[in-house]
Amino acid sequence: MDGGVNFSAIFPNLKAGGSGKAQEVSAGFRSLDIELKKILIDERMRCEKHKTNYQRLKAEYIRLQGKYTQSLAELRRMLSEKQVGQEKLQLLLAGLRGGVLDMTQELDELRLQKEDHERVLKEQRISYSADLALVEREKEKLSAQLQSGDCVTDGKRVKALLRENAQMHQRLCSLEAEVAELRAERDSTRAQAENTQRIQLRQLAESQSAHKTLVSEKQSVCLQLDRVEKELRSSHEQHAVLTGKLHKAEREIHTLNSQVEENKHAHRLELANVKMEFLKAREELERERDKLQTLGEESAHKELQNINAKLQQQTQQLEELERQKAENTELRRHNAELNVQVSTLSYSKHELMDTNARLRESLERMREELRNARTQTKRIQQETGRLEEERRVEWLEKKHTFQEREAELQEKYSQAKQRMQKAALAQKKRKTLSEAKEKKLQDKLQLLEAKIEELEFDSSVAKKNPLFAEEHAQLCRRLTELQRRHEEFRQLLMGNHTLSMSVPNSIH
Repeated sequence: MDGGVNFSAIFPNLKAGGSGKAQEVSAGFRSLDIELKKILIDERMRCEKHKTNYQRLKAEYIRLQGKYTQSLAELRRMLSEKQVGQEKLQLLLAGLRGGVLDMTQELDELRLQKEDHERVLKEQRISYSADLALVEREKEKLSAQLQSGDCVTDGKRVKALLRENAQMHQRLCSLEAEVAELRAERDSTRAQAENTQRIQLRQLAESQSAHKTLVSEKQSVCLQLDRVEKELRSSHEQHAVLTGKLHKAEREIHTLNSQVEENKHAHRLELANVKMEFLKAREELERERDKLQTLGEESAHKELQNINAKLQQQTQQLEELERQKAENTELRRHNAELNVQVSTLSYSKHELMDTNARLRESLERMREELRNARTQTKRIQQETGRLEEERRVEWLEKKHTFQEREAELQEKYSQAKQRMQKAALAQKKRKTLSEAKEKKLQDKLQLLEAKIEELEFDSSVAKKNPLFAEEHAQLCRRLTELQRRHEEFRQLLMGNHTLSMSVPNSIH
């Protein structure tokens, strides 16, 4: 509008003009108008290009900001998961250490119980050996006495044997009670061993399940590490792409700035040329003003209208140039904003690099912790396997010892039972022999009684006949002897009958 005021003030008293100069001025204005339109179209195209670049960079910045926020959230989540995994591993390690301590205490208790059982078995073995030696000596003594004895002391020996048999029976009962007690103790020890084995198996299953959970957690951590590494690689690739885009945008911004400076310089030159042409045209118009005053008013008025129209068109073009100048100012402001965004993106780039470095450090730490956890798990597993093998070997040794002790006690019991059966058979044979002897003695007794009756009859006959007095005296002496022997046989028979009644009772 200022240009229009100036151009209207140039010719305030213009009433007529020459046709040649006016046509040249109008042709110059038309060529200047065409050039200005071309410059305006180019500036508009550059503005649109800058706007599209600005929108694209803004969208890329928003996307990168979202990815950066997502990566930070993922990093926080991974750190929390790593902390939870470390706490689980520490709890599991504490539980396994407690289990190892409990197993060690149980192993010490089982060793003490084994030593006590061995000591008790050794004492019982010594006492049983002494008892068996005593029984063997008594048996040999009794055998010698039986072989060297006579028939008179058989009753006393049989009674002594019966008493010893009763004592042996009582001792056998006590031995059977001890065997039953040892069996109960063996059963309780076996139950304790089975209970310990079940506990060990349960603890082994728990340790195996814990090992499986550790393996699964390790696999999940490995998968997370792979995923994080992939994300890091993708972030590196995106970082490289964004860096290339940033460099390209910086180059474009530099080129745009240079183009803007060139356009500004060209606009200044064009404005200076236009002003110079306006000044020249004003001078020429002032010089020709006097000439034009002589022309007709109508032709001057028409020419003045044409010149005013040209001046209005030039004023509009100058306004368009001012508007383009304002747009250039706006573009410079956008370029400044783009520079700010570029600096922000550079800061985000550095921050992303720092985040990547921290992620690498956390990955290294997690790998180190994973290696430590794997080593510790292997060591715990080896320690558990070694303890399990030692306990299995000790349990097998105890089982073998108890089986040997049981076999030894069973053998001793069977030997004692065989000896008792042999003693019962011998007693039965002696009973049979004594019954046969008793029968023979009863037969003899009956014969003697018959002879006594016969002798009494003969005695009565002899008393009647004095010739047989001497023979009667002999018969009396013989009768007395037979009565004495009869009494001895009766006592012997009574003793054998008592022996035969007591031996089966003692055996049963």
